[in-house]
Amino acid sequence: MGSLAGLGILVFLVLGQARMAGAFAVGAGISILGYHWLAQAVKAALNAVEGSVPKRVLLNLVLRYPIAFGAVLIFYETHWLPFTGVLAGLFVPVAGTLVESLNLVGRLIRTGYYGA
Repeated sequence: MGSLAGLGILVFLVLGQARMAGAFAVGAGISILGYHWLAQAVKAALNAVEGSVPKRVLLNLVLRYPIAFGAVLIFYETHWLPFTGVLAGLFVPVAGTLVESLNLVGRLIRTGYYGA
């Protein structure tokens, strides 16, 4: 995901759109942080003994969407950075998941292993 975010920022910079690159970086940062918190919560839930999940993990999970919505609202209302760039950056985890899925399917086809 980080490499896709970096690639997106680089593309905007090459196109001479520094404000759009900054907006994309902010959106990507917010979404990658939210994805990290979600992965952390899933790991904690799977490794939980007798249902005890650390409070910090639960707090991060609960605050994930309010932080993202708040940040998007700030950029939408203030026009400090282009809203479309922030919105595009929020889709970085989706693109990362798609790229990884295609990579795994390609590896499956190349090796010829389809399971038993």
